[in-house]
Amino acid sequence: MNLLLLSSSRVGNSGYLESSFETIKQQFGPSVKTVAFIPYAGVTVSFDDYEALAARAFSEMGYQLTSIHHTDNPAQQIEQADAIAVGGGNTFCLLNRLYQNRLIEVVRNKVAAGAPYLGWSAGSNIAAPSITTTNDMPIVQPPSFDALSLLPFQINPHYIDGNPPGHNGETREQRLAEFLELSPRQKVVALPEGSALSLQERTLVYKGMTEGFLFTAESGKQSIMPNADLSYLLE
Repeated sequence: MNLLLLSSSRVGNSGYLESSFETIKQQFGPSVKTVAFIPYAGVTVSFDDYEALAARAFSEMGYQLTSIHHTDNPAQQIEQADAIAVGGGNTFCLLNRLYQNRLIEVVRNKVAAGAPYLGWSAGSNIAAPSITTTNDMPIVQPPSFDALSLLPFQINPHYIDGNPPGHNGETREQRLAEFLELSPRQKVVALPEGSALSLQERTLVYKGMTEGFLFTAESGKQSIMPNADLSYLLE
């Protein structure tokens, strides 16, 4: 499989996806020309506006991006595109709309056939077995929390390490510890801003300028250094 899962669409004050342009082009390779965009995580932005935002970024990289919301047959559009891009927003809305449009298996099959899959934020969340480690509020109720299962472990994008001054609620680390307390066989990869997971064939690599983290019930919190090979997590 060919997966690129970004923590976020922006890093600092950079433009939309700008900090990941070179990484995306390397991941897609020379054969990708057309990209099917899934805007379903958008809530406070219209699908048309979301498409326009993403299309500008992809055009700068040399790709033709078209959102699947324009067609009555989104499955066909996904099947005919060279690659899939799934944007961020609310993970519950994203997954719910994928179920409503019967696209879960369509996306799985397309990726299994070798098409590159690019996700950021919510689009990265759904590559996991479930969305139970998202940071988002459950503003809608999907038929299931089960997601695409493109990877065998959970993902937590936008990970913030430590406790912001004045914050008296649970930290992200504590929330993930709660998850592992009830799901001790699971693993969670936490992606700080500016980081990503890249899977090509059977090689999984952590990309980023700063360390990420792996959380397990057995070992707790472990650092992941830039360019670390995480292929063992695929077993």
